[in-house]
Amino acid sequence: MRPIFILLSLFCLATASIQSRAQEKYPNRLVKIIVPYGPGGATDIVARVLAEQLKDTLGQTFLTENKPGAYGIIAIQELARADPDGYTLMIGNVSTNAITPILYAKKIPSYEKDVVPVMRLVDIPAFLVASTTDFPPRSVSEFIDYAKQNPGKVNYGTVGVGSYPHYDMALFAKRAGDLNMAGIPNKNGATGVINDMLTGSVQVGFLNVASTAAMVKAGKLRALAAVNHTRLADFPDVPIMDEVGFPGVGTIAWQALFAPAGTPRDVLETIRAAMAQALQQPAVRHSFDQQSFNIVPSSSLSEAKTWLAGEIDNWKKITQEAAIDTE
Repeated sequence: MRPIFILLSLFCLATASIQSRAQEKYPNRLVKIIVPYGPGGATDIVARVLAEQLKDTLGQTFLTENKPGAYGIIAIQELARADPDGYTLMIGNVSTNAITPILYAKKIPSYEKDVVPVMRLVDIPAFLVASTTDFPPRSVSEFIDYAKQNPGKVNYGTVGVGSYPHYDMALFAKRAGDLNMAGIPNKNGATGVINDMLTGSVQVGFLNVASTAAMVKAGKLRALAAVNHTRLADFPDVPIMDEVGFPGVGTIAWQALFAPAGTPRDVLETIRAAMAQALQQPAVRHSFDQQSFNIVPSSSLSEAKTWLAGEIDNWKKITQEAAIDTE
């Protein structure tokens, strides 16, 4: 009888251990945050700053893990496969979590069933920025006139075919009178496009303010317009796209937090509340201010869901109007 007694005792201990862990407050172990890009970009910066703050807010380690490639599909697929328990999250952006699900729906057909938004985090304003190397236009209207007078001679830079800066410029060209310009993708991202502008091989492009502000202030690049809801405090003389006659053109590159579908609502609420608290900490606010990131947290899970649905609907319209060949 003794072996049976031992087995029963072990079973009871194991069951008690499982029940105890189930009742423990989230989080009780390391949380992984997937980043769909390599280190150093805007999404990576947002993830690392918030992961560091969440260690203090929730008392557990939040570890960022970079999973770049395939327009965010690799990261999305990993998130979708993860246990829906709150211990695997993802910080994505407008490209990975709004445009990619539209353009590459065949590769992630169940995206909207597998992934849920937890909250919008920050917005990153952009510039319609121009080279100062052998490129005379100093305003949007001058740029349009120049492009019309020099068909096929203006190159615009993008961070990749089908990226939101690519769509931004294609949409701008269409609405400005079907300007004849060539898109030049650069695999080195914003840094590569900026270098192309400095050499004069590329004349214009939409790039985020964080990447270009220093160059604009130094006079090495020229900001023709800003993509933001209001004029930027550091650049009060630069008009926004609405003011130059192109409302809805250009992207404010949001960053947001996502989780696997099926994650318990109470866990999602805990994560959302902790993120909201983290975003208000002085160190986080200072770090984001330095990068020209605007903090815009969703007030609830339902608001985040409604907001993302609206973003995806908007990008469906943009991708249809701009009609870029991504093959």
